[in-house]
Amino acid sequence: MSFESSIQEKVKKLPEKPGVYRFYNSGGEILYIGKAKNLRKRVSSYFTKSDQHSYKNEMLVRKIADIQYILVENESDALLLENNLIKEFQPKYNILLKDDKTFPWIVIRNEHFPRVLQTRHHVEDGSHYFGPYTSVVMVRTILDLVRQLYKLRTCTYALTPESIARRKFKKCLEFHIGNCMAPCESLQTEEDYTSSIQQIREILKGNYQQVIQQLKRLMSELAENYQFEQAELVRLKIEILEKYKGKSTIVNARISNVDVFSFVSDGNKVYINFLKIVQGAIVQSHNIEVIKRIDEMDEEILASIVFLLRKRFNSDANEIIVPFRPSIEVKQVVWTIPVRGDKKKLLDLSARNASSYKRDRSLLTEMALKKEQKIPLIDILKRDLNLNKSPERIECFDNSNIQGANPVSSCIVFINGKPRKSEYRHYNVKTVVGPNDFASMEEIVFRRYSRILKEQKPLPDLIVIDGGKGQLGAAWKSLKLLNIQESVVVIGIAKRLEEIYKPGDTVPLYLDKNSPSLRLIQRVRDEAHRFGITFHRNKRSSGFLQSELDTIKGIGDKTRENILKQARDIEQLKQMGLEELTAIAGKRGGQLLFEYFRSGST
Repeated sequence: MSFESSIQEKVKKLPEKPGVYRFYNSGGEILYIGKAKNLRKRVSSYFTKSDQHSYKNEMLVRKIADIQYILVENESDALLLENNLIKEFQPKYNILLKDDKTFPWIVIRNEHFPRVLQTRHHVEDGSHYFGPYTSVVMVRTILDLVRQLYKLRTCTYALTPESIARRKFKKCLEFHIGNCMAPCESLQTEEDYTSSIQQIREILKGNYQQVIQQLKRLMSELAENYQFEQAELVRLKIEILEKYKGKSTIVNARISNVDVFSFVSDGNKVYINFLKIVQGAIVQSHNIEVIKRIDEMDEEILASIVFLLRKRFNSDANEIIVPFRPSIEVKQVVWTIPVRGDKKKLLDLSARNASSYKRDRSLLTEMALKKEQKIPLIDILKRDLNLNKSPERIECFDNSNIQGANPVSSCIVFINGKPRKSEYRHYNVKTVVGPNDFASMEEIVFRRYSRILKEQKPLPDLIVIDGGKGQLGAAWKSLKLLNIQESVVVIGIAKRLEEIYKPGDTVPLYLDKNSPSLRLIQRVRDEAHRFGITFHRNKRSSGFLQSELDTIKGIGDKTRENILKQARDIEQLKQMGLEELTAIAGKRGGQLLFEYFRSGST
């Protein structure tokens, strides 16, 4: 049994149950982690031949050497496990989250008499984090509010019951100026301090009204017991909270405890905005950028981000407003896709935030590119590849075939970093039988440059080969046969880690992933692949059509030639009526075709 067959057999034996699957390469490295409601159905979709599959999908499938899976009870558990595994292993083909890790958070420390602090480091230490906030000013405003309302310690002492009992610590200046109640000398009980912390948690969650109601009850109790001074202090806290609550963006007082997620797609990037609505006010907003690695469905991406952000913000909202239904069920949560009313306005507001974030990110990228473009791109490439001259003319080769059928190659040309489509060329592989990428590359490179030499045209400054050492070696062999190996520079770009190979080098060159040089080489490579795969599909379609016409008795060579000139494929012919078929195949040929397709022979 061949290697490909063994993978296919493994896919057929996958259970039709929820779970998480992992794709491994031949070196045992995890390429991709995914979740599925039905493992067999989801995994088999990667291996179906479809023109809809992207280049990145094809590359992923080619590298799969093993498939492993873990069964779970339901799809929600699968999403949880998928999220944890992606965090741990960070596979190359999973979506990349562009989420600024330097955003500030507010943390309630996991300790006796917890401190409430600002931080930029989210650490899994048992502490309770709120955020991230997009504005440091907002964080400071909230912390000022908390310190106005509650007297909290700011010292770093380990205030354990044992250390306090031993009178290890003494009151500091914060006590004397009225900012702390000195729990270090037992002047404040841990129970009283914990009550304040619980109210702070509710404030940070946006539940102002709940805290206000508690404080009002406390104020009434104090007044009934004639503790008017303490009651007045509580009244001042209520007033501060009411003023702060009034500054929140009110959307609709009847909409409470709701999460909103918008989704703006732009090529291989997705921008998502999250709004948290508590008691009719927007208490949290956060943006996130997702870079697609393969053809993830929008429903899957949205499900992953909803799960991620709800977990990060500790959201327990029982209603989630979304632009479309994600590919997951969440227990005790209602998905709402509004078409009008206040909830639709909320979704539109979130979408405007996502679009604004997209514009800001694009502007930053554009500014970075402008900064780089002060030096011409080909000069940067010359520097990074250590070339003797700037590569004004770049030519790139790529092979295309499916299991050896209809092998073709493409050659594309870039002049001064821009495509020159008038000089693109397709090649049918003539001397190679079966799927042999190396031999195909050797043939096409030889044919290309033997003709260039014959016609006395200029050689390129840089030749890019789509592939690793094998394809590069085959191209180099042809250049040596033509005795031009000293006149040109040739490199290969391997797809796994985008490493650059030069002839004779044992160690590849790794360019920075964000460098303009690598982006130019990748663009050249991807354009060669696009140009080649388009030609291959057209050739394959015409080949199928020709072979089908060969089976129809009465269709001669000349008629067949006329049909091939005017019809793309069988499906187009099947849609034609008798008059249209007669117009391209003559009266007799049109009648034969019409009867053939009507009989269902195809």
